[in-house]
Amino acid sequence: MGHTASSTAQEPIGSGYGAASTAAEVIDGIDLTGKVAIVTGGYSGIGVETVRALRGAGAAVIVPTRDHHRAAEALAGIDGVEIESMDLLDPRSIGTFAERFAESGRPLHILVNSAGIMAAPLTRDARGYESHFATNHLGHFQLVLGLWPALLRAGGARVVNVSSWGHRQSPIVWDDVHYEHREYNPVTAYGQSKTANNLFAVEIDRRGRADGIRGFSLHPGSIITPLARHTPVEALRGMGVIDENGAPVIDPARNMKTVEQGAATSVWCATSPQLDGLGGVYCENSDIAPLVAGENDPAAAAWRAEQITLVGSAPFGVLPYSVDPESAARLWDLSVHLTGTSHTTAGHTTAGQH
Repeated sequence: MGHTASSTAQEPIGSGYGAASTAAEVIDGIDLTGKVAIVTGGYSGIGVETVRALRGAGAAVIVPTRDHHRAAEALAGIDGVEIESMDLLDPRSIGTFAERFAESGRPLHILVNSAGIMAAPLTRDARGYESHFATNHLGHFQLVLGLWPALLRAGGARVVNVSSWGHRQSPIVWDDVHYEHREYNPVTAYGQSKTANNLFAVEIDRRGRADGIRGFSLHPGSIITPLARHTPVEALRGMGVIDENGAPVIDPARNMKTVEQGAATSVWCATSPQLDGLGGVYCENSDIAPLVAGENDPAAAAWRAEQITLVGSAPFGVLPYSVDPESAARLWDLSVHLTGTSHTTAGHTTAGQH
């Protein structure tokens, strides 16, 4: 199957939603009865609100976690959520979870990869892999491949990678992904992992679309959640995302959102009929985001001005390197090599433990 240029699909569709839209609003009227969803990170931040929306629409929802007690506490107000054991930094636990689910015979209609870390100090997993890349991308890569048979069984499935506008902080640095030969920077490490989330969605879609498996990535907005725990309070105040009392600043027009607003784009990507027949795209504010050359792109500036007039907010857009089909294919091959997880056209996987 040949590559298709992402730029042709990476165009807003005029969904009618904006930065202030909530998860409850974008899923209103959608019935997920009989559908099965898995949400990683579903016990923290926007993950909880994603679970709440999917469960509220009737889906069976499974939340994998390495901390069952914490997840049970966070999800206590949502009836019927299944909590399972999994650690994204532990390949064996990912393999066990995915294999158990795949062998259960259940279909998987929705997989939301919402778990992640941000701006953490340099740490490495047991394989020596840098933690942002290992957690945010490689763990989810192994999970998706392990769940591929269940996605196929759904006869129409969506894989949603929660990314960030932070992808513009770094492309994939192919010759030193794990910061073995360059100075470590937590911001570029996070940015590289978010670019990986976007590229992974592009390649999931290319490989899966003939079987009804579509891939999406998204920027949820700037939301103060436990994800920001490694960022000093002074830095958060300097960015203008918290006030002098330490309270989050909520201003959707500047993409600074509540948790309910932050979960909207994940839920929209996972469920909206507006996206039927589409995929391999990066989304913001519950719409497909524009492709931009950078902050000074005149077309992007015009688009932003129009959106602020129409819905009171505008996306940042996605940089071309972050949705490039050739880079997406290259990342898939690299990820197969790094995880020892392979994928066949039939969707079956083999996972080697490192």
